[in-house]
Amino acid sequence: MGFTIGMDIGGTNIVCGLVDSEGKLLNKIKRPTEAGLGSGFVFDKISGMVNELLATAGITHSDVSAIGVGTPGFIDPEKGITLFASNLKWTQVPTAEEIRRRTGIPTYIDNDVRMYVYGEAVAGAARGYDHVLGITIGTGLAAAVVNQGQLYYGSGYMAGELGHIPFPEIPYDCGCGLHGCLETVVSATGIARQAKDQLAAGRDSVMREWMDADPGSSLTAADVSKAYDAEDPLAVEIMNYTGRLLGKGLAAAVTLYSPDMIVIGGGAALAGERLFAPMREQLQNSVYSGYWERLTIAQAQMIDDAGIVGSAMAAGQRLKQANTV
Repeated sequence: MGFTIGMDIGGTNIVCGLVDSEGKLLNKIKRPTEAGLGSGFVFDKISGMVNELLATAGITHSDVSAIGVGTPGFIDPEKGITLFASNLKWTQVPTAEEIRRRTGIPTYIDNDVRMYVYGEAVAGAARGYDHVLGITIGTGLAAAVVNQGQLYYGSGYMAGELGHIPFPEIPYDCGCGLHGCLETVVSATGIARQAKDQLAAGRDSVMREWMDADPGSSLTAADVSKAYDAEDPLAVEIMNYTGRLLGKGLAAAVTLYSPDMIVIGGGAALAGERLFAPMREQLQNSVYSGYWERLTIAQAQMIDDAGIVGSAMAAGQRLKQANTV
C-alpha cells in the first residue's frame, strides 16, 4: 500500500498527515480551515498542504496510494459527497472528487467520528480486537462500530448517533429537534451546562467562587473536573449523574452490537475515572453478564491523531477493495 495521507477537516482547522502501511503517523501539518471563503478555497488549501507534506518527506505524489478525509456532518462515503456539514456550511459538496482533481491521488471521504474510531480500532487502543464500539465525547456524543475491520454504516450511513437517544430524565431540548437527547448531558457542553444551571438555581459550589473571581470567564467541563478533584459536592454529583447516563446509553449499544472493546475518546473523556467509574458501574448493572464478562473498556490512545490515521488507513483499505473488484 505504501504511503497514504489522512486528513481531518474541521470547522476551525485542517490537519493533514502522512501515514505508512503500518498505521504510523510520520508527519503532520495544521492550517486554519477558513471555511467562510468557500469550499473551492478550502480544497486549494488542502492541495497546497499535500504538496508541503510530500516535500517535507522527500517523496512525490506517485508515492502516495490514496488520500482519506474525515469531515463532520452527514457523508455519503460511496459517492464521496459531503451531504451536509453545518460548521463548514457545506451542502452536497463533491469533496472526494475536488481533492482528487487537484492532487491526482485517489481520494475517499467519511464522517470524522467514524474515522477517529477506525483509527483507534486498527492502530490504537482497540488494535487486536475484532468487535469495537468507539465513542467520542466532545461538543456532542457520537459512536461508530468496527466489526472485524469493517465499519458499520446502517441505512443512509446514519448509524452511530448514540447522543440522540432520548432519556425521560433528561430535561433539555436538543438541536436535532428531540427532547432529552443523551448528548445534552453527556458531552463537554452538557457537563458545563449542568454546572451553570445548578449554580443559577442557587447551589453552593467552589465553582461559584471561581466565577465570582473572574466574571468574564465561562464554566467548562474541565472546571467541573477540577472542582471534582477539590471534592466539591456539586461537581461530584454532576460527574456521577453524567457517568451513569452514559452507562445507560452504552448498555443499549452493548446489547445490540456485543462488542469486545469499547474505546472512549474526545475532549470530555479526559475526565477519566471521574466519569468512567460511575459509567462502568451502571453499565455492568444494566447488561446481561455474558456481555460484561467479555468486554474491555479503554481510553483512546492516539487522541488528536486517531482521525488522521483512521482516514489514511480506511482510504488504503478502500483502494485495495476497489482494485480487487
